Amino acid sequence: MIKNPASSFDLNSYLILKRKKVNAFINEILNNTASSSRIVQAMHYSLMAGGKRVRPILCIAASEAVGGNADDVLPAACALEMIHTYSLIHDDLPAMDNDNLRRGKPTCHKAFDEATAILAGDALLSLAFRILSSINLINKNNSSNQLKIIHKISFATGHNGMIEGQMRDIASEGTLLSLKKLEDMHSLKTGALIEASIFSGALLGGGSPKQIDQLEIYAKNIGLAFQVTDDILNIEGDPAVMGKAVGTDNARGKSTYPSIMGLDKSKEFAKKLVHNALQALDDFDSNSNSLRAIGYYIIERKK
Repeated sequence: MIKNPASSFDLNSYLILKRKKVNAFINEILNNTASSSRIVQAMHYSLMAGGKRVRPILCIAASEAVGGNADDVLPAACALEMIHTYSLIHDDLPAMDNDNLRRGKPTCHKAFDEATAILAGDALLSLAFRILSSINLINKNNSSNQLKIIHKISFATGHNGMIEGQMRDIASEGTLLSLKKLEDMHSLKTGALIEASIFSGALLGGGSPKQIDQLEIYAKNIGLAFQVTDDILNIEGDPAVMGKAVGTDNARGKSTYPSIMGLDKSKEFAKKLVHNALQALDDFDSNSNSLRAIGYYIIERKK
């Protein structure tokens, strides 16, 4: 176990508070939607299925770390969660990972049907960019920064980022990847959106170029640590706690950190990544303690 440099920070209360803010804002958006169609029901079902809200919380925490206000970045933070949820809906489909459970509940295509799940994911992606480009967000922030964020997120989630990572993941099933190729794949599939989340919060919070550079170093390490921990949990996690099956990576012949490095070395690697992330925050004051505590939480989590 690594020493938690923000051990006095009440992360649990912080996470509960921020999740409430994110959930309330998402509900407000969906409740204001003119339609109550099957698509909207599927969007709501997947968004409110009990996610950890890691990406929006990282966005908010990054803003606070540079002196920004959580409420000002809430629209962007929720848009990021919508993009993440869209990716999960599509990842769970029979043509992709073919998962029946997500967060302890039937996946979207099981609760509804495959066509509805595909369209719900598409709709969430479109809604996210509608929010990111909204006039309300422009009124609160510099329009140039808003365009930078839209560019960053669209790059991170497209064929140069998350989608490319998912494509590599599918193509590599049954093949033992090198550690470098595995890291490259996950930096795209998981890390890119985490990096975009922290960048967005830091930029909207008024961070300096140096602060944003340091936070991006933090984000790269945290994003990879998150994936290493996911791989570990897929081996030794508790399905009842995680809300999904374990052992699926091995069954699909996927390359993982434990399959390449071994379980113990994977745990040490995750700790090293978190240590690197925390070092990037050395010049930040106590406003960044939430980020420090989240780094520790990522490798200690059980789901």
